[in-house]
Parts: sequence; structure tokens; C-alpha cells
Amino acid sequence: MNRKQLIEEIFSKKSFLCVGLDTDTKKIPEHLLNTDDPIFEFNRAIIDATAPYCVAYKPNLAFYESAGLKGMAAFERTITYLTEAYPNHFVIADAKRGDIGNTSSMYARTFFEEYRLDAVTVAPYMGEDSVMPFLEYAGKWVILLALTSNKGSRDFQLTADAKGERLFEKVLQTSQHWGNDENMMYVVGATQGKMFEDIRRIVPNHFLLVPGVGAQGGSLHEVCRFGLNKDCGLLVNSSRGIIYADNTPAFASAAAEKARELQQEMAEELAGIR
Repeated sequence: MNRKQLIEEIFSKKSFLCVGLDTDTKKIPEHLLNTDDPIFEFNRAIIDATAPYCVAYKPNLAFYESAGLKGMAAFERTITYLTEAYPNHFVIADAKRGDIGNTSSMYARTFFEEYRLDAVTVAPYMGEDSVMPFLEYAGKWVILLALTSNKGSRDFQLTADAKGERLFEKVLQTSQHWGNDENMMYVVGATQGKMFEDIRRIVPNHFLLVPGVGAQGGSLHEVCRFGLNKDCGLLVNSSRGIIYADNTPAFASAAAEKARELQQEMAEELAGIR
């Protein structure tokens, strides 16, 4: 999915919601544990229930890798189901990869050739040669970690050099030489609030993937106030707040309702720019 297609999908559905598929077998409804593939059955139900209200899905690889071969098989089944049943949804591998060039090339091959996903999250801290292999794939997206939503983000990302430039600003500035707003996005946590203003001064046109709304306490209105641009420019992710809204057999209906509520809020925010 290219930038134009993504923007069209956002304004058509009046939504920039990304549903995070952070599927933990210790949290899913107990009745699913009796099925042959509990992770996939949970994911399929969540996807079917939330697809009308979102434009993207983001499976977090850690939740699948932790279940070994069965978990990765469930991941592959989930991706296949998404691409076949809902081909107009943007699919992100939340993998946070990043290593020396040869290794990054293998990671890129995994997600863009083997799984044929739209995007992958990448850690930029090993520099250009660790990121460029992902950018060699036409029509695919790299989503660089910039300013994350976790408490520890302050340990390094907000540290300034002698000139007063903070590390996340250095990432934004330097990476402009690697890609552009047609193939690169940035992760910016919803809990960062007014910091979006600083980010938008450096990357006014790029899409931002924004985790942290919902369970982590981020405010959608605040994110939109400082982060929206003329093309929307946001993919706001909610994981736990949607997929674990209920742990009874009615879990999918509860997830749909949470997704619908967020979509309605997003429609109001989008009305202000188009």
C-alpha cells in the first residue's frame, strides 16, 4: 500500500486506527484454549470484528515468537488471513529489528518477501547501513523508532548534545537522508503530548505510528492537536484497550465496540482538516 492509497483509505473510512495484535495466550478467553490454534482463532475473531473501524493491523512479533513454532505458525496464518480477507488494510510487523547490513537484509527479506507485509518497525541506532536494506523494497515502508511511549524513553531519547539537539531529533534529521515520506514513518508515543510539535517541525509530512492510546494513558485528542497534518499523517495504535476489552465468549463484540468508539473520535478529528 503506497502513501496515496493509505490516505484514501483513511479518509474513506474516517479512521486512522491501527489495531495491535499483541496476542497473549494467558489473556485470551479460556474457551479458545481448547481449539487447535488459540492464537489464530482469537486473532481472526478480533480482525473480523474490528476491520470496519480500522485501516491497519500491527502484530507484535514478541507475542508470537514467545510461543515457539506454534506461535510463528499462528502469525503466518494471521498474515495470510489478513491479506486474503482484508487486502485494503495496512499490515505492520512490529518487530523492532536493526542490525549490521547483512543481517538487516535477512530481516527485510523475512518481512517483505516471505510474509509480504506493508511495513516493519526498525531500531535506527546502528545507523544508516542497518536501515537501508529495508528501504530497498519498492512499495514497502520502514517505521523508525523516534520517540517512544515507555517511561525509559527519557533515558536516552531526550538526551541533548552540546548543541542542544536531542537524540530523537538527531534520528529524525539524519534519517531524512535515507528515505522520504513515501517509504518511511516514525514511531512517536501518544504519551509524549506537546512534543509532537517539535517532531512536526522536523518531519511535517511523514506519517507517525502512535502507540500508547488507551491502556498506556495517551490522549487521542492531544495527539491530533499537535500531530495531525493535511493528509492526516497519523496511524494511532491501540492494542490492549481493544483486544482485551472482554475475556468472555463475547470478547469480539466488546473489541468491536471499543474500536468503533475510537473510530468515531477519529472521524471528528478528521472533519477539521477535510
